Amino acid sequence: MIRAAIFDLDGTLVDSNELHVLAWDETFRHYGKEFPLEQLRKQIGKGGDQYLPEFLSEAELQKFGAEVDAFRGQIFKKKYLSQVRPFPKVRELFEKIRGEEKKIALASSGKETEVRHYEKLADISGLVDCMTTVDQVAHSKPLADVFIASLNLLSVAPNEAVAIGDTPYDVAAAKKIDLPVIGLLCGGFPEQSLRDAGAVSIFRDPADLLERYYQSPLAG
Repeated sequence: MIRAAIFDLDGTLVDSNELHVLAWDETFRHYGKEFPLEQLRKQIGKGGDQYLPEFLSEAELQKFGAEVDAFRGQIFKKKYLSQVRPFPKVRELFEKIRGEEKKIALASSGKETEVRHYEKLADISGLVDCMTTVDQVAHSKPLADVFIASLNLLSVAPNEAVAIGDTPYDVAAAKKIDLPVIGLLCGGFPEQSLRDAGAVSIFRDPADLLERYYQSPLAG
């Protein structure tokens, strides 16, 4: 019996992944670093604590890692946040889930200010039972902290919930605690990468998940 749905946001409910790539690119260039965009793109879905070690040495992380992460947050908020748009049918999907008497949580590797903004943008504020962001846990995805916190807030077990995400890091994080994951392709990751990580089913985007709701694990 599925009692709850736990949603990632970036790339899952809102079209923001490429904007995060551009913000990271601008940030690294500011600090004299340059990486191929594809390399930056492949790590999207991780919070700054997990993202930065992919690109900076231990010495660099110690010296200015926190500063780099803060700078990226400022750049994203100032230049890119206003460009984020919700994917179609997000509110309708949430209404369908709530109509089935299931709870809904948001679980993001993003910062709380961004998540609050996305919640309003997608017009889902009154449909969410709880949210967990990177600001409230020790580690972001692909570690399982945000999903563990969400399950605790919802008072459900992993086998009573389904996570919905768009990156292999969503899937990997949920898999660590045996939480099944629906993979969405709208974040830009290849279907095979989501399947290889362990996604139990794949849908194009929230609208596709709504249209084929009764073929999805959410209907269980």
